[in-house]
Amino acid sequence: MTAVVFALLISFPLSKLAFILPRHLDPSLGSEPTSGHRNLRALFVLLTLSSAAVCAWRFGATTASLAAMGFSACLLTLAWIDAETGFLPDALTLPLLWTGLLVNINGTFASLADAVIGAAAGYLSLWLLNAAFFAFTRRQGMGRGDFKLLAALGAWLGWTSLPWLLLVASVLALIVAFARRLAGRLQAGESFSFGPYLALTGIAALINLTPPIMPFF
Repeated sequence: MTAVVFALLISFPLSKLAFILPRHLDPSLGSEPTSGHRNLRALFVLLTLSSAAVCAWRFGATTASLAAMGFSACLLTLAWIDAETGFLPDALTLPLLWTGLLVNINGTFASLADAVIGAAAGYLSLWLLNAAFFAFTRRQGMGRGDFKLLAALGAWLGWTSLPWLLLVASVLALIVAFARRLAGRLQAGESFSFGPYLALTGIAALINLTPPIMPFF
């Protein structure tokens, strides 16, 4: 019951942010929610409730469980925003990064050293990949929001999780892109959002962790 109440308390403010933050970055998105946005809001609340229940089952009645619920809800918000608008706002990615480092001061989900290295490695790995892609194609392969999101995941999960995260997220993205291309919904060379795949893989990675040894405060 606590998980349900917590999820409801955070899902509605986050759903508001999912609408407001992209429009601060691009006012042309419009001031009124579309029917598609309203449908995604209902799906978001359902997924937030489901992820909170899984976190409560996985980590029990601990402060780490509350941290995991907040982590999952924030990632679902970022996935929603990126899928709908192509933005990953700093107003969510940067607090998520710093919160991950604070949560891991006592090694809640990863040691502090692994978390710090994970944050740096997460950002630099995608920055280097994008720089290499740009050098060969003269086109940007991804936005800086993806760099910051992977840095936040590294801060929460530690650097050892990053290769697995990137591999699984990339495979999922390629499968979906291939399916959309076959359906005629994605043209050759057309960009698509990578953030939702990173976010969903990050939630799966956190839930699959061994139970934390210590609470974060």
